[in-house]
Amino acid sequence: MTSTRAGGGIGLRDRGSVRVLGRDDVPAAVRVLSARPVENVFVAARVRAAGLDPATLGCQVWGYERDGALTALCHAGSNLVPVNADDEALQAWTEYAGRQRMCASIIGPAETATRFWRMLGDRWGPSWSEVRDVRPHQPVMTIVGDPLIEPDPRVRRVTLEHWDAYTEAAIKMYTEEIGVSPVSGNSAGYRFYVRQLISSGRAFALFDGEKVLFKADLGSVSGSVCQVQGVWLDPELRGRGMAPAAMAAVVKLARTVVPTVSLYVNDYNHAARATYDRVGFTQVGEFATIHY
Repeated sequence: MTSTRAGGGIGLRDRGSVRVLGRDDVPAAVRVLSARPVENVFVAARVRAAGLDPATLGCQVWGYERDGALTALCHAGSNLVPVNADDEALQAWTEYAGRQRMCASIIGPAETATRFWRMLGDRWGPSWSEVRDVRPHQPVMTIVGDPLIEPDPRVRRVTLEHWDAYTEAAIKMYTEEIGVSPVSGNSAGYRFYVRQLISSGRAFALFDGEKVLFKADLGSVSGSVCQVQGVWLDPELRGRGMAPAAMAAVVKLARTVVPTVSLYVNDYNHAARATYDRVGFTQVGEFATIHY
């Protein structure tokens, strides 16, 4: 245990308490995370890979306990991600977070994430309330069988010989999707992240020579679930019907790793949603993302 604060600062002293989790809390955290494997795959993958020691994980995970039992947790890194949180847990974490915001986004089940953001803004003011972008409706989708359409056989796992080309495509995707470049101020860090994806066999692409035409990654893998992220098709090729077969290939490759492939998508991205529907994804939930 790194530190503890009672929830009583907001009238919850008899109900629960917040503390920073440590290595001894991994089994209890995994039990909480395993209750909703698709919803929690991002945090579960990080905890399974690096544990809960902030020194190895790179950030704190806040636990919320009732009667000595862990009932909810919050990944408090560059992404603030609540897990299994009710209003009491959100209120306690709001008090614990303080005025100084360290995260770049809040991500989670739509109702939970947006309520957390509003609580933080109401309690601490502009540092939490003022945002760059809110995406309140992001369908969470899964596929648990083979794709419904024939995969494009040209999509394959990326190797390190294409590190530079794949990184360039990843930067384009991120900048287009988020509105800021992932390499502003620290290009080495992002390049290393992409290298890790490639080295672990979790990066997929369709190439024309050295040029990436389509890409996707497995951003998180935990237990029986993975989460696809970073899906991108060269803008010059959009509208030509290439994306469904390419995405079907990603599903086929991903299912050699785990049986359940998941992703989440902005509700207004009708083209992407139509692609995922054709491949065989079905909606199982909804996320929201608040970008600072």
